[in-house]
Amino acid sequence: MKALFKLVGLLAMAGIWSSCGNNKEIANYQVIPLPQEVTMTSDGEFAINNGTQILYPENNEKMQRNAQFLAGYLKEATGTDYVVEAGVEGKGNILLCLGLEGERPEAYRLGVTSEGITITGASEAGVFYGIQTLRKSITPVKNSTPVLASVDIKDYPRFSYRGVHLDVSRHFFAIDEVKSFIDMMALHNMNRLHWHLSDDQGWRLEIKKYPLLTEIGSKRKETVIGRNSGEYDGKPYGGFYTQEQAREIVAYAAERYITVIPEIDLPGHMQAALAAYPNLGCTGGPYEVWTQWGVSDNVLCAGTDSVLTFIDDVLSEVMDIFPSQYIHVGGDECPKAKWVTCPKCQARIKTLGIKSDARHSKEEYLQSFIINHAEKFVNSHGRRIIGWDEILEGGLAPDATVMSWRGEGGGIEAARQKHDVIMTPNTYLYFDYYQTKDTENEPLAIGGYLPIERVYSYEPMPASLTSEEQKYIIGVQANHWAEYIPTYSQLQYMALPRWAALAEVQWTNPEKKNYEDFLSRLPRLINIYALEGYNYATHVFDVKADFVANSADGTVDVVMTTIDHAPIHYTLDGTEPTVASPVADSILVIKQSCTLNALAIRTTGNSRMLTEKIAFSKSTSKPTKANQPINRQYQFNGVTTLTDGLKGNGNYKTGRWIAFYRNDMDVTIDLQQPTEISTVSFTTCVEKGDWVFDARGFTVEVSDDGENFTKVASEEYPVMKADDRNGLYEHKLTFTPVKTRYVRVMVPSEKSIPQWHGGRGNPAFLFVDEITID
Repeated sequence: MKALFKLVGLLAMAGIWSSCGNNKEIANYQVIPLPQEVTMTSDGEFAINNGTQILYPENNEKMQRNAQFLAGYLKEATGTDYVVEAGVEGKGNILLCLGLEGERPEAYRLGVTSEGITITGASEAGVFYGIQTLRKSITPVKNSTPVLASVDIKDYPRFSYRGVHLDVSRHFFAIDEVKSFIDMMALHNMNRLHWHLSDDQGWRLEIKKYPLLTEIGSKRKETVIGRNSGEYDGKPYGGFYTQEQAREIVAYAAERYITVIPEIDLPGHMQAALAAYPNLGCTGGPYEVWTQWGVSDNVLCAGTDSVLTFIDDVLSEVMDIFPSQYIHVGGDECPKAKWVTCPKCQARIKTLGIKSDARHSKEEYLQSFIINHAEKFVNSHGRRIIGWDEILEGGLAPDATVMSWRGEGGGIEAARQKHDVIMTPNTYLYFDYYQTKDTENEPLAIGGYLPIERVYSYEPMPASLTSEEQKYIIGVQANHWAEYIPTYSQLQYMALPRWAALAEVQWTNPEKKNYEDFLSRLPRLINIYALEGYNYATHVFDVKADFVANSADGTVDVVMTTIDHAPIHYTLDGTEPTVASPVADSILVIKQSCTLNALAIRTTGNSRMLTEKIAFSKSTSKPTKANQPINRQYQFNGVTTLTDGLKGNGNYKTGRWIAFYRNDMDVTIDLQQPTEISTVSFTTCVEKGDWVFDARGFTVEVSDDGENFTKVASEEYPVMKADDRNGLYEHKLTFTPVKTRYVRVMVPSEKSIPQWHGGRGNPAFLFVDEITID
C-alpha cells in the first residue's frame, strides 16, 4: 500500500500544484458524471477572483448552506476566501437561485457569461449538483484565479435513486469516517446511503427497548483470520452508534441531499441479536456473536409471537431515527434448516395453511409471512420496505421494492410484477471484489474481479423488459461488504475510482457514455481525490495489456496501452524495464516462452509493473474448438483462453478462466500438422463455497482427420469431500508418444454437488485454464 500512496502523491499532487506560479487557471467542463448537455457559447469568459461574491435567495436556509458549500470548495481549490451573502443581483458574482420549471427535481442549469455565473435549480438539490459540476470544472491550484469560458449546461440525473451501501456490521466505521464517506458521495452526485447496521457478526444501532443488542450483540470475542481459515486473532471487536449519533449522521447527510436508508436484516443474519436475546431463536441458544464470515443457520424463530413483537419494536425505533421513505429489512440468505426442525415454526406453517408447491417450499412461504408482517407494520407508519431479491421467494410483499443483487434476474422478475427495482448485481457492482488480476499485490478481498471498465460497462435497463416494465427500474447501487475491509483507508481504496464509473452509470444517459472519453476525464476528478486526501486505487494509471492467441501465426500478440498514452517500456527476460528498454508502440509479437515486464514511465513517477509469464507448449495459439458450450456468464475471451499461453491464479473471475456448467469441457485442438505428443495437462480453479468444484475425470483422444478419434489416456476423479482444499488443481495425463494432428480433451464436470454442501444436488461450475500439450 505504501507504493500506492507514493504514486498517488506523485501523479495527483503534481497535477494540483504544478501551476502554482501561474495565477490563471482555465476551467474544463468535461467532468464526471458527464452532464447531459454542455453547450459552449461566445459570451466571453469569467474569472473567479477574491472580489467574487456567492449570492443566494434571502431567507432560504438550504440555499445559504449551498452557498457556504461552494465557498468551501472554492477555498480548497484556490486557497481564497469568498464572501457569501443573501442577494439575487450583481455583476461579477456567482448567483444561486431556484425557478427551473418543468424539470426533474434534481435538474439544474449552469450558465457562465462575462458578467458572472448563475446556477439555477429545480430544487435546492438541483443547485447543489450544479455546484458539484462547477467545483469539478476547476483545477485545484493554490493562489489561482479560475477562468471559465462562457457555457450553457443543462443537466439532470438519469435515475432518481443513486446509491451506495456501507456495511458496518462486519467492520465498524467511526462517525467521522461515515461523514467522510458521505462527502465522497456528494462529490459523485449520489443521493442514497444504504446503511447496513446489523448482521451475524455485530449489531451496530442502539435500540432502547432492547439494550442487550448493543451491550452484548455489538461485541464479538475475536475475528477469524483471512477467509475462514479456522484461525482467530484473539482480539475482542465491537462498536455501535447511539441513537443520537445516528441522527447526527442523518442530519449531516440531509444537508448534502443524501437520504440514509437503514437496514435491519431479518429474519436471517440475526445471530448477534440472538446472542443478546436467545429466546428469539428456534433452539433457545446459547448463541454468541459470530466470529467467522458467512451466513449463520441461526435465524429468528418464525413460530414465536415475541419475534413479531421484537420486529415491530425495533422497526419503531428505527423509523423514529431515520425519516427515509424506505426502511430496508434485508430478507436475504435466510437458511431454513432450523425452521424445518422447529416445532413452533412447523406449527405456524400449519396454522397459516402453508403448503409447499412447485415454486417454493413451505419454509420459503414462511419467510414471506415474516416479510409481509414487517411490511404491514412499516406501511402503517407511512413508510415502505426494501428487501434483497430473496424476498421474491414465497411471494413478494405487496408494496415492496426489490434490490436485485444475484445478477439481474430478481430485478427483472420484480419489474414484471410491477414492483420498483434497484439494480445492484454482484457481477458489476460489488465493490468488495478485487479491482485487478494481480491479487497477490492487492489487499485481501472477498474474491471476484471487478475492474473499473466493467463497472462502467453496466447498463441497468435489461433489454428483456418492455419500455413500460423498464419504468420500474428506479435506481442503481454499489455495495461495500466489509468482511475484508477492516479500515476506512481500505474502504476508500475499494471505492475509488470505481465510484467515478458508477456515478456515470447512475447519472448520465447511456448515449452520452464512452469509456475512452471517461478515462480522459478521470484525472481531473482524481485531482480532487488527492486534494481531499482520499486513498484511491491507482490501477487506471497502470499498463493495460490485451493478449490475443493468434492461431494464424502461432504467436501471442500483445497490445499495451495507458490512460494518458505514457510511453510503455518492456523487457522479455524478467528484468525490470528502464528508459533504455524498448517502447511498446505497436503490437508486440511473442513467439516463445518468456516473462514480460512492462512499465509506464512518467516524469511524475512510474506505474506499477505489469508482469506476465507466457508459457509456450505445442498447443499454444493453435486453433481450438469448443464441442460443448461455454457458460455464457464466464466465457470471457472464449475457448482461446485455454491455449493463450497465460495461466490463471486463484481468482476464477479474472478472465483467465472459462467455465462449464451443466455440461462438460470438450474441446478439440488443431496442432496444424502431425506432431509427436506424450502429455496433456490442464488446471482447474476450485472455490467450493461458490459451487465451483474440481473435474470428475480427464480423457485425451487423438485424430489425424479431426473426425475419427482414438483414446490414448483417461482417468476418473472422486467426488470432492468437505475438507478438500480450495485453490488450483493440476491434472496431467502421460502416455506413450503418439504422432497426431488433432487432440480432443474431455473433462466431465460435477453434476451433483454432494450432500455435505449447502448446494447439495445441484450441478457445480467447472473452471478450467491452460491446456498444455507436450
